[in-house]
Amino acid sequence: MNSLSPASHQARDIASLWWWMLGGAWLGFLLIACLLVFAWIRRNRRGIGRDTEGQTPGEAVSTWIVVTLGVALPIAVIATLFFVADVFVIRTTQAPAATKTAMTVQVIGRQWWWEVRYPGTGVVTANEIHIPTDTPVLLEATTADVIHSFWVPELNRKIDTIPGQVNEIELDAEKAGVYRGQCAEYCGVQHAHMALDVYAQPAAAYRTWLAHQKRHATPSTSPGARIFFSNSCTQCHTIRGTSASGTTGPDLTHLMSRATIAALTLPNTSANLAAWITRNQQIKPGNKMVDIAIGGRRLAELVAYLRTLR
Repeated sequence: MNSLSPASHQARDIASLWWWMLGGAWLGFLLIACLLVFAWIRRNRRGIGRDTEGQTPGEAVSTWIVVTLGVALPIAVIATLFFVADVFVIRTTQAPAATKTAMTVQVIGRQWWWEVRYPGTGVVTANEIHIPTDTPVLLEATTADVIHSFWVPELNRKIDTIPGQVNEIELDAEKAGVYRGQCAEYCGVQHAHMALDVYAQPAAAYRTWLAHQKRHATPSTSPGARIFFSNSCTQCHTIRGTSASGTTGPDLTHLMSRATIAALTLPNTSANLAAWITRNQQIKPGNKMVDIAIGGRRLAELVAYLRTLR
C-alpha cells in the first residue's frame, strides 16, 4: 500500500497535497532552524536589531518577528492549505452521482472480511474487487456489524462503513494492476487481517471475468460434496446453483478464482484450505467460523470438492 504512488486522478490529487504540505513543513522547519542559529550567534549581544525611539533595545524587531512569523504567516499557510484541500482535493475525491459512473459495486464490511456485490448481475465475491480500467466506478460501502473503514490508497481516500448508512466513493484506475486495500478503522482483534485487493483490468478481461462469475456452480455428487452438504457448511456459506444459502461467511461459488482466503491472510492453496477448515481459530482467532473436526481422507475429499468451485 503506497499512498504516494497514485493510480487515479483522485489519488494523485491527495498525493500532490501531501507533497505540498511536506514542502511547507520543511520550509517552516528551516525558518525556525535559521532563527535558532541566528539567536545562538547573537547570544552575547544586546537586542536583535536597531533600537527604535521609545522602545527597549530590540523590542521593535522582536514584536515584528512574533506578529509576522509567529502569528500571521502560520495563519496564512494553514488557511491556504485548508482552501486547497477543500476546493481542489476533497471535492475532487467525492463520489459523483450514479448517473455519471459506468457501474456500481457494493462493498459490505464484516468481521473480518469484505463482501463484494455487483448489482444487477447476481455476482457475489469476497475480498476481491474487479473493475475495468479507465472506467468511473461508484463504490457503495456499508457494514453488517461494526464500523469499518474502506481504504485503497492508490485509488482514493478512505471512507467509513457505518451501520445503517451507505457511504460512496469513486474508483477510477488509470492503469491495470492489483491495488491492496485495508480496513483503516479498528474493528476488533483481527482488524489487521481485514484486507482486500482491487484488480483493475482492461475492459475485455473484466467482461470475461464477470461473465464467468455469473455462472452457477455445477451440482456435484462427489464424496467431498456430500461431506460439505451434510455438515454445517451450508448454514454459513452460499454456493449458487445448490442448496447452500448461508450468509454468515463468504460466497464460495467461485472460491478457487480468488488468490487468497481469509481476507488475504493465506494464499488460496489446498494445504491452506485444509488448515483453515480444521484450525482457523489458530490462524485467525475470533473469526466466526468454528474449527471442523475432520481429517485424513474425508478432509482431502472436502478440499478436493472446494477446489472444483472455480
